[in-house]
Amino acid sequence: MSEPARLAAPRDAAPGETPIAKQALVQIVRALAATPPRAGATRVVAIDGRSGAGKSTLGRALAGALGSAPLVQLEDLYGGWDGLERGVDRLRDDVLRPLAAGERVAVPRYDWHAAAYGPSWPLPAAPPVLVVEGVGAGAMRVAGYCSLLVWVELEADERRRRAFARDGATYLPHWAGWAAQEEAHYARERTHARANVVLDD
Repeated sequence: MSEPARLAAPRDAAPGETPIAKQALVQIVRALAATPPRAGATRVVAIDGRSGAGKSTLGRALAGALGSAPLVQLEDLYGGWDGLERGVDRLRDDVLRPLAAGERVAVPRYDWHAAAYGPSWPLPAAPPVLVVEGVGAGAMRVAGYCSLLVWVELEADERRRRAFARDGATYLPHWAGWAAQEEAHYARERTHARANVVLDD
């Protein structure tokens, strides 16, 4: 496998507003355009990395740069704090597999406050591009549907600071358990080593 492109990551508060972030977005868009669709007629770009690394920020910025491409966030699919692997299965079974088959897709949406799934949302039929972000977005069991895999890297203390600033005290009791799921997942999946593009500080 060729060496992944290494880019500086967009900063957290204003994605796409700094020259480095814009350059990274442009390069990702170009790399995606050079790949064939692998989910039916759709090019899927997967954004993966540990909690707090900046995946959501990048996902929103990239979806905008791609002309308001639909964005699927795995936090809608996990179904709770112990659901990392279930979320990846839902991504495959409820989103990517039917998309590749030309079927209409209803994306599950978990309500974290109600601790239950709410109404799903309809994905546009055969979108040219789909952005998927979250821990597990680049897992091997969904890799066959993805045209481009982006890994977002950030050191642990800054990731923790960002995660707690974003989610507040609700995350604190779950941080260690979620980190253990990440550790097991990435040890098995080797997502970083398979990435086409790596964004880091």
